Amino acid sequence: MITAVVQAAVTIPFVVPRPADLPPATWPMYGLTSLQVLPLLWRTRAPLGTLLAVTAAGFGYLIADGPGQPLPYSSIVAIFTVAAGAGRRQRRVTVVLGLPLVVLGVALRENTAREHLFALFLFGMVYALGVLARTRQAYTEAVEARAAELERARVLEAERAAGRERARIAREMHDILSHAVSLMIVQAEAGPLVVRSDPARAEAAFDAISGAGRDAMAQLRRMLGVLKDDPGAGRGPQPTLAGLGALVDEVRRTGLEVGLSVSGEPWDAPQDVQVAVYRVVQEALTNVLKHAGARSVTVRLAWEPEGLVVTVDDDGSGLVVPRRREGGGQGLIGIRERAAAHGGTAASGPGPRGRGFRVAVRLPRMISSGAEVGG
Repeated sequence: MITAVVQAAVTIPFVVPRPADLPPATWPMYGLTSLQVLPLLWRTRAPLGTLLAVTAAGFGYLIADGPGQPLPYSSIVAIFTVAAGAGRRQRRVTVVLGLPLVVLGVALRENTAREHLFALFLFGMVYALGVLARTRQAYTEAVEARAAELERARVLEAERAAGRERARIAREMHDILSHAVSLMIVQAEAGPLVVRSDPARAEAAFDAISGAGRDAMAQLRRMLGVLKDDPGAGRGPQPTLAGLGALVDEVRRTGLEVGLSVSGEPWDAPQDVQVAVYRVVQEALTNVLKHAGARSVTVRLAWEPEGLVVTVDDDGSGLVVPRRREGGGQGLIGIRERAAAHGGTAASGPGPRGRGFRVAVRLPRMISSGAEVGG
């Protein structure tokens, strides 16, 4: 299109009637004019080569003394193309050779100071416009690349956030189901043994089974309601430290002796920290029921100025029982992940004096006004 426009511009002197004192506009001269325009078809693929071809054809046209043109249209387009899109070496060649050739071209035609000044100004202006176009294009590409990079970063962060949320939901569902199923298994195994000798105890065991099942279903419905963003779904409060007493009572109904002690001056713990502590204790008690073969377990909360320390000690078989190694891995991993999520640490291993098993979690102090605490 640009080549066709330039061709139309250089055709004007050949179709407009010329004064009698000027040389006639002949077809051969028109052919020489077209030779200056034709190389523009390759200007984007070979900018410097196009400029050299246009310049050579232009000098041939000057030597043949063809009809004058108002402006060197082909040269303007070629110079602009080199300045806007050619490499640094080609641009340097254009400046070094262009200025002397401009002076030589004017000398062959008018050779006046006015024409020299105008030609040099035109060359400089066209070249500067090309440089500005190249700078603007580079800036636009940089902005677009930055926007694309930010979009990729946003997508990656959204994927990471979704992964973290999936991991959190998986931990929650693991804790809920593992605890409830462990309670039901323990009660179900004990029920047949006492159904004849102690019917009341058997009835209490079945009540505990149904209660654990209902509680697990209620918590799962609440979680699934949040996932589905269902306004009508029940969304009860998350467990807090105030619920540890009820959790301990629930585990006691399995026949396991469970003690809960709190020491130190409680400080305002954020809601998410309270949920993490509750789930850690719940998972530790679940592991005791499933793997330890323990008769008693003690849960301790030690409020310190720098943080909160939670320990769960049982008097079971510790790490020497294969069932501990087979089934307790995921729960301990979940406890470590919960601690790390709040800047804390978790450790597990033999209990005091090498007896039983201990889970210990330390969480740094965090302040949240209005948080509910309890023991």
